[in-house]
Parts: sequence; structure tokens; C-alpha cells
Amino acid sequence: MKKRLLRTFSIVLAVIISLSVSLSVTSQAYAIEGKDKEIESRVEEILKSMTLSEKIAQMLLVSIPKQKPQATQEKWQFGGYILFADSFEKSTPTKIRKKIKGIQKVSKANMFIAVDEEGGTVVRVSKFKQFRKTPYKSPREVYKAGDWQGIQDDARWKSNFLKNLEINTNLAPVADVAYSKKDYIYSRAFSTSASSTSKFIRLSVTEMNKRNCVSTLKHFPGYGNNGDTHKDVIVDKHSKEDFESKDLKPFEAGIKAGVPMIMVNHNIVKCFDSKNTASMSYKVHKYLREEMGFDGIIVTDSLGMSGVKNKYGSKEEIAVKAVKAGNDMLCTPYGITSRIAIRKAVMDGEIKESRIDSSVRRILRVKLKYGIIK
Repeated sequence: MKKRLLRTFSIVLAVIISLSVSLSVTSQAYAIEGKDKEIESRVEEILKSMTLSEKIAQMLLVSIPKQKPQATQEKWQFGGYILFADSFEKSTPTKIRKKIKGIQKVSKANMFIAVDEEGGTVVRVSKFKQFRKTPYKSPREVYKAGDWQGIQDDARWKSNFLKNLEINTNLAPVADVAYSKKDYIYSRAFSTSASSTSKFIRLSVTEMNKRNCVSTLKHFPGYGNNGDTHKDVIVDKHSKEDFESKDLKPFEAGIKAGVPMIMVNHNIVKCFDSKNTASMSYKVHKYLREEMGFDGIIVTDSLGMSGVKNKYGSKEEIAVKAVKAGNDMLCTPYGITSRIAIRKAVMDGEIKESRIDSSVRRILRVKLKYGIIK
């Protein structure tokens, strides 16, 4: 009799626990769905309030002006500023916070404030002792010292470090898979292994998302063993099979982890598009959207690099071509020129306003999700 009662009690308890878990999961799902609906409603509300010029300006991630960045933003309303080492060299944490808060105060839609804080050879902030005692180490060095837990800790600390300075976007982590130690990208890449790089990306993006720090995978579809597009036009001759079995794996991992932004490189990747750089290729952007299922922000690598300047014509032509290729944001030192050129292309019927709207929706969605716009 006692055994039967115990068995019955166990069954009832199991059912109660199962129902409790199910209700909890359902409750969380409804909460997420409700939050998503709230964000989408806000996106449409903000989009509707914007002029065409303001919408185009949202698509520009501009090198911060050396003079009067606050006044420039008040007039042009760009989507974001990128800060380089010269912004930090003679400054302090207190001054940087004050400067960024002043810029955000005059922004109708708060900006992405971005830096390249990869660790290792590319550190814009931590290289200066008034900001951090020692620069952030490369992810490869971090892994050697602390394994995967070290990678998670590094991503967490770095995110907190940047957010404390009012910097909400890191143009990192690097998702490129180097092919050998001789490659240009090797010093910045995590590994020559696609699987190891994929795990690094997954852990980094997950930790950054937890802290509302916008992460940016770069440089799609992968640098491989190519040369430096800062200096010249580079042609990538790898096969599609090479990309799908190696280079694209870390980007797939990042997309699954919920990365909000992916940067596209200036290599001419022949297996995707033999005529245009990846950054200017509609085919590459279509692949990223349709084959890889990415619906976040696609941003160009800097449009001031020789790999794109030496390939195409004027700054105006490059800006318009970047939008037509499918980029949501243009990383550019030519913010005002780009905004004027893109607006003219819309007014002339060369670019549809609905095309602009689709990018601005993605930008606003990320800004709301990551608390940049309250």
C-alpha cells in the first residue's frame, strides 16, 4: 500500500514539475514576443518621425570629427561615430564620458559609439595607461593563458570596460580564419582552425550580448590568406567550397549566437562576384541574407581604404554603390559627402526610399534592443 502511494505521489509530483516548467517556458516566450512587438512598434514610430535626410544619416557610421563633433552631430544626425586612438591618447575616462554624453544629448536617435578594441595588435582605448594598466591581449594569447573560460572573461571585461566609457559598440570580434602564420590577417585572427574560431565567436558574441555591448563580426566572407585591402585592391581566388567548409563557419556560429552586426570586406571574392569587392557586391549581400539567414546590420569596412577607393570612382559613387549593394551602414570618413550623394540618388529615383527604410529599421531595431535608444 505504501509503495503504491509513493508511486502515485511521485507521478503527481513529476506532472506538477513538468507543468511548472512548461508554464515558465511559455511565460518567457510570451515575454520575449511582447518585447519584440514593443520594439517593432517603436521602430515604426521613430521611422515615421524621420525626414529622408535623417534616415539616410542613420546609415552612416562616421569617423568622429577632430573638431566640433557635438555640433556636427547636432546638424547632420549621423547613425554613429567611430573613435580611433587619437580620441583617447590625450584624454581621460572622465573627459571621454562627458564628450560622448554631450554628443548623445544632441542626437535625435542615440548613436552607435564604436571602437576597434580587438585585443593584441588592434586596441584603440586600452593602449593608453590612463584607461587601462595594460592593453587587452589578443584572443589567441588570452586562450593560451586561460582556455575558453579566459575567452568568456575577456569578452565580459572588455564589454564592461567599454560600456563604462559610454562606448556601446565594439567592431570586434574578428571572425576571419587565417590559413597560415604568414597571412596578413594572422596576427588578428584567433586561429587557423574554423571550429576553434567558431567557438571563440560564439562565446564572445554571447558574452557581449549579455552586457548589451554591440558586437561586429569581421570581415565577411573572410580574409583567408589574402593581402591588406587598406593598401591595395585584392582578389580572392578561393572556391565556394573553401568558403563554405572553412571561412563561413565562424560567421554561421555568430549568427546563431545572435550577433547584431557584420562587417563586409573589400576583397574581390571571385567565387561570389568576379567584378565587385564584397562590400560593393549585391550577390555577396544576398548570400549573407538568404543563404545564411542574417537579418541584422550589414556594415561596410571603411570606405577610406585603398581596396575600394582604387577600384571605384568618386566618394559619391562609392556611397551610392554601397547602398545599392545592400549595406545598411557605411563605415566612412566622408559622412557629409555620402549623405548628400545618397539623398540625391533617392530623389533622382536611382534608389527607392523603401530601400532606405529597410536599413533604418534594422538600425533602430538594434539600437532599441541594446538600450542605445531608450
